[in-house]
Amino acid sequence: MVDVIRATGLVKTYGELRALDGLDLAVPEGTVLGVLGPNGAGKTTAVRILTTLLPADAGSAEVAGFDVARQPGKVREQIGLSGQYAAVDEYLTGYENLDMVGRLYGLGARRSRERARELLERFTLAESADRPVKTYSGGMRRRLDLAGALVAQPAVLFLDEPTTGLDPRGRTDMWEVIVELVKSGTTLLLTTQYLEEADRLADDILVIDHGRAIAQGTADELKAQVGGERVEIVVGTPADLASAQAVLAGLADGPVVVDEHTRRITAPVKGGAGVLMEALRRLDTEGVAVLDVALRRPTLDDVFLTLTGHAAEAEEQNKGKGKGRKPTTAQLEETSTR
Repeated sequence: MVDVIRATGLVKTYGELRALDGLDLAVPEGTVLGVLGPNGAGKTTAVRILTTLLPADAGSAEVAGFDVARQPGKVREQIGLSGQYAAVDEYLTGYENLDMVGRLYGLGARRSRERARELLERFTLAESADRPVKTYSGGMRRRLDLAGALVAQPAVLFLDEPTTGLDPRGRTDMWEVIVELVKSGTTLLLTTQYLEEADRLADDILVIDHGRAIAQGTADELKAQVGGERVEIVVGTPADLASAQAVLAGLADGPVVVDEHTRRITAPVKGGAGVLMEALRRLDTEGVAVLDVALRRPTLDDVFLTLTGHAAEAEEQNKGKGKGRKPTTAQLEETSTR
């Protein structure tokens, strides 16, 4: 199978910060590569280089057989891009935005109008087509932005965290649209920090952290790398956390993870139901009140925690806390493209 997107040894630095540190990736024709990582991992930097918006400091990349550095115009003819933030004109209507994109692509007046109406219908925006975009909700703007990326029916599509900021219903609706695109033969590179999104949409998943690829495979292959099962309990009170953690640590086959906010404790184990029963017996002996208990297979969250030592959304939760912090990769990228 031919690789439609390929990058080798991509490096991008901002002063002392190394946003990409020798990243390699490949996306075969008609497949979805999910690039998974927390904020600051280098996902958006990689997308901007592959879509000709940002030059790499080292390495090489090709999209649809064209070199992104030497043939940027040819690359742009082949791709569609939907970034983290909706790139729409809020003073134009939804219809006018898509019609304008079609004309910029050289589709001609008639075809641009037709394509705009087709996409507004497909993305359930037809009833709002003639309203200014500034009256749209965030989810509607995201859908309009994705529609704009599809106006020219590109063979290669880049979606950079397409569901960030959407509510659960909006996220599910967007997933359905993406599944349809893939069925039609589109080659897709999708970046995300949502583990469920990568699990559901991607044929192959590339996990990156600090600008480097740290693992790659299907969701099942990555889960198999972690191995085993997980005992997961929710205790009744915060006071029970320490005792419950000690009990599970005595049965665990790896690090025990404690979420104080939800009072949830997760421990990798071997032995299946037998270990679960033993855990419950010991917890009862210690007088720990258990509200919920489960034995489950590893998730992509477990994979990410094992590979990186932190949860996939840890940086998102910490973003903006504290003063005097170094600028994030995203902030430096924004400055570099102004």
